[in-house]
Amino acid sequence: MIRILLLTVFITSIIFADIKMPLKQYISTGPVTDMLISGSKLYSATNASCVDIFDLESRKIIQKIEISKIKDFMGDEVDSKIYSVDVLDNQVLLLSQAKNGFRRVHIYKDKKLELIIPYTKNLTISKVKFLNKDTILLGMLSNELISFNLNTKAYNWSIQVSGAKFSDFALSENKDEAIVADESGSLKIHNMKDGKLINLLEGQNLDNVFQIDYKNGIIATAGQDRRVVIYAYKFDSAYYQSSSFLIYSVGLSPSGKRVAYSSDENNNITVFNTITKSVLGKFGGNKMTLSKILFLNENEFLVSSDDKTINLYKIK
Repeated sequence: MIRILLLTVFITSIIFADIKMPLKQYISTGPVTDMLISGSKLYSATNASCVDIFDLESRKIIQKIEISKIKDFMGDEVDSKIYSVDVLDNQVLLLSQAKNGFRRVHIYKDKKLELIIPYTKNLTISKVKFLNKDTILLGMLSNELISFNLNTKAYNWSIQVSGAKFSDFALSENKDEAIVADESGSLKIHNMKDGKLINLLEGQNLDNVFQIDYKNGIIATAGQDRRVVIYAYKFDSAYYQSSSFLIYSVGLSPSGKRVAYSSDENNNITVFNTITKSVLGKFGGNKMTLSKILFLNENEFLVSSDDKTINLYKIK
């Protein structure tokens, strides 16, 4: 019995010795739902009615953008969950939870918070991003894409992507294309000038795609079918790597040559080379389900989860 116990401890120590722990941490106000980097700042959207803005170097919160709390169905005041955040020039775009299950959109600029889309429009928006200074893209739970004009407060165009439930979208670097993921497993690529479908990628994910990322012509998916798929769609190339657990989050390095994904039930992250498929490391220390993987550069990346802690890792 003692020998078996010692052997178990020995094997466990070997397994965990190969898992790298975070080098540094950022502590947000609440569980993190989304994050991005702009210049020397890290923007962390939370479910605590605020976006925390960190100085990347000092890891200290230097500013908070706070939105009003909401009332739940019992009439109690509760925090408003911020679903997504984006930054363009000096503007911060926020999508948040509102009354009756609907969503609202704000823009923060010059220390003022402006309501762009109120909850009274009865929209169930899942994600928002800037297309340019005058236009934002709305991804709806109904799997519609809407180009919204900030000046006229009207739609430039609206298209139904498919009948499947919306999961996520990612924009190309120049924001002329959006790749949409949904519960069908296929990816739809749409032109942002008029919303028209320009490509369909299918046959790799067999079920719901939770998250996607798009960098330098490479697309990566996080699938319910336990597959992380890598598409180089302009070269008509695709393959997948299987995991032992549902893959909730995925992120690509700026070059697209490295990808990180949540790879097991312990919320560990595996990083591999998208060209050679060689594994570059496994990373741990996350207590909750991952919400976002964000590369700072080719060698460092951040991981957020349903927790206040954002972990920083280094591959080498």
